Amino acid sequence: MTGARLTRKQGQLVAYVYSYTKVHRVPPSENEIATFLGVYGPSAHQMILRLEARGILARTPGQPRSIRILLPRQEIPDLE
Repeated sequence: MTGARLTRKQGQLVAYVYSYTKVHRVPPSENEIATFLGVYGPSAHQMILRLEARGILARTPGQPRSIRILLPRQEIPDLE
């Protein structure tokens, strides 16, 4: 189901946010996401905005580390 909804990189972004949040009890920063994905900060920000517009992620603008995943656990891909 997720494969049709997310590209590989988007899936890894969601998986990273999920895994990071479980370990650290706080979501990763956009810079940490960018580093993990091997992209620049503005690219990671645009990916987050696209996923937010699609209802996959939610965040509180202006509040750091506020990314939340809106997908059920079974739809979150495995972290590679």
